[in-house]
Amino acid sequence: MKATKKVFALAMSAVVAVSALGGCSKNVSGTVSTDGSTSMEKVIGTLGEAFEEENSGVTFTYNPTGSGSGIQAVLEGRCDIGLSSRALKDDEKSEGLEETVLAYDGIAIIVNPENTVTDLSIKQIASIYKGEITNWKDVGGNDGEIVLIGREAGSGTRDGFESIVGVEEACKYRQELTSTGDVITTVSGNPNAIGYASLASVKESVKVLQVGGVTPTDDTIKDGSYSVQRPFVLVTKKDTELSEAAQNFFDFATSDDAASLISEAGVVPAK
Repeated sequence: MKATKKVFALAMSAVVAVSALGGCSKNVSGTVSTDGSTSMEKVIGTLGEAFEEENSGVTFTYNPTGSGSGIQAVLEGRCDIGLSSRALKDDEKSEGLEETVLAYDGIAIIVNPENTVTDLSIKQIASIYKGEITNWKDVGGNDGEIVLIGREAGSGTRDGFESIVGVEEACKYRQELTSTGDVITTVSGNPNAIGYASLASVKESVKVLQVGGVTPTDDTIKDGSYSVQRPFVLVTKKDTELSEAAQNFFDFATSDDAASLISEAGVVPAK
């Protein structure tokens, strides 16, 4: 029964999405393959479903391999569009890749709901992840060893978090996990754990901390007052023409018509 309700809800969501598009893309057929960021699962799934609904001859696929793998897949021609939850690096751009910012996402700093801490500064977060602060009592919490949870090397979320907080190559992780969902699950099961995850993916099983007194919301991400945020990027090859189906999806995803769907997926549209 639960599965049936979920399918029905997804179908209704797609119907609403199609209505919102107002016919912004013509009916096409073919395949659209995307590969990359696990943090972009919700937003890219919403857009892909709406595009398929409007274009019955299109098969849309999403391979959640992580940002680094998605970027490499575009470079090697193994997918149409890569998905990255960080900006491209200069060396990646020099290889002929280009980025289009689809949306902005806040990276939430998460702890177990039992944790009494509610707010950390960027400096405190950096000190925690560098292993300089090792007990929650040193930042106003209960006596307990801090357990550092993070993402694997190559993750866009990890790259974004470490670069924003200023802890590249300096984190003393207890566990490095391969997906946003794994981070959330692990933190929710350990009273002394701290982690980071895409705000769009956060569940009630964890508590989101304020950073410098600012709660991550659409408004604080849009106005820049919440400091731990990063772009969601579509990655393509500069001198390689997309197929008709892939180009139509790209045009749809970056259009004004898609903004409401992007917002519904929990992130802030770039447009």
